[in-house]
Amino acid sequence: MLALAAGALFALPVVVTAAWPLQLLCLVWLSQRLAGASVRQAALLGWLFSAAWIGVSVWWLFISLHRFGGLPAALAVLAVAALAALLALYLAGAMAVFAWARSGHRVRDALLFAACWLLAELARAWIFTGFPWAATGYGQVDAPLAALAPWVGVYGMGFAAAALAGGLGLSWTHARARAMAAALLVVALLGLQVMGPTAHTRNAGSLSVTLLQTNVAQDEKFVQEHLPQALTWLGEQLLAARGALVVAPETAIPLLPKQLGDLAPGYVKALREHFSAPGRAALVGVPLGDERVGYTNSVLAWSAAGEYRYDKVHLVPFGEFIPRGFRWFTDALSIPLGDFARGLPAAPSFAFAGQRIAPNICYEDLYGEELAARFADPVVAPTLFVNVSNIAWFGDSFAVEQHLNISRLRALEFQRPMLRATNTGATAVIDHQGVVRAALAPHTQGVLDAEVQGREGITPFAAWAARAGLAPLLALALLIVVLVRLGTQRARVRPGGHMDVSDGG
Repeated sequence: MLALAAGALFALPVVVTAAWPLQLLCLVWLSQRLAGASVRQAALLGWLFSAAWIGVSVWWLFISLHRFGGLPAALAVLAVAALAALLALYLAGAMAVFAWARSGHRVRDALLFAACWLLAELARAWIFTGFPWAATGYGQVDAPLAALAPWVGVYGMGFAAAALAGGLGLSWTHARARAMAAALLVVALLGLQVMGPTAHTRNAGSLSVTLLQTNVAQDEKFVQEHLPQALTWLGEQLLAARGALVVAPETAIPLLPKQLGDLAPGYVKALREHFSAPGRAALVGVPLGDERVGYTNSVLAWSAAGEYRYDKVHLVPFGEFIPRGFRWFTDALSIPLGDFARGLPAAPSFAFAGQRIAPNICYEDLYGEELAARFADPVVAPTLFVNVSNIAWFGDSFAVEQHLNISRLRALEFQRPMLRATNTGATAVIDHQGVVRAALAPHTQGVLDAEVQGREGITPFAAWAARAGLAPLLALALLIVVLVRLGTQRARVRPGGHMDVSDGG
């Protein structure tokens, strides 16, 4: 029960970032309980902790499955619980490895705990296309550990949090060691707070922007009788935008351009012609394609330079593609599901007004290592990000705040501003330091006018992740596990076969 409670509390700072110390306290508790646990006990503790953490973090999936998908409430609850239980196996396995490899030396074991924690988070980020929602680092976006973001990214921040908290938890039963570990934790946090983020980028000029928040109810978005009103408002705001760049949300135009037909004749043509004038541009979410080439979840941009297109690369399982063997599950839903085609990785940026604008769609901004691929060549690297999303699938839940903090962390990793234009929120302008400079109230229809400053230069995280992805972090975690395990074996088996069972602290 304590493991479940600690895991549930661990999820809170991803929504309420001011509660970031709570994550560290939960990690202290977990590592302290693991200090004397068997492999089986450690696996159970890790599984319970993680199941509650993930279940609380993504409970809003129930809304999309039940309210909009028509799945009976009991089955929707079971589906979310099953997802949390499955994803929790990663931390269960990682904590079992910790119990198997631990040395009894508190410093080495603190690093081992952090390495195992990192392995679990990397597994969740990668296996089955990944679902790293509510990773540890997102709860530290307003904490001193945020200074590490441009160096090691969100998973490196999680490693650091686990190492510092693990050092305290694993020293808990020894008063002197506990005091030293607590002092180290405080000094490290104060040092990072005083140091703050190192500036790796420079100003690349300003741009006036207009962000649209359409606030179309999800159960009305694709209904024929509601489309004319939504399209009319969207068209009027696009044409009247005061910013040089105007951005509309994911699937703001919810039909294929050819499907608009009699519903809104000439709609796309009028927008294209309007934005062909110098000094203005638009980014609009719209589905594209046909049966022959496949359909894509896309963004179209119009400017004097012509038309630009970005196709979503990282698709949502069950929402945008159906995993093999799960057609039966999607057939039980009334959500308009389909197998979309993937876009090209490391897509070129949209060049406008001296800026290189890199769009991403929905939860693509959850994958910093994929966005980093656009920084392989610093000369053409983006100067700012634009995220277009539709979180209406999850109702009036804290998914909005979670996604906002994910975008803020991406801004910190790359020291690039992030513009967010969404259907129901959070529509916001985030600067290169991860600070929200302007935002609309969620679940309202509105227009946000603001100025944004693009940035040039490459952060250390962007430099190494562009070339190697998450491989350096994986190699670090595996190396620590191997070295600690080998050290443990050598310490326990002395020449002559005698066993060393000293604490090693």
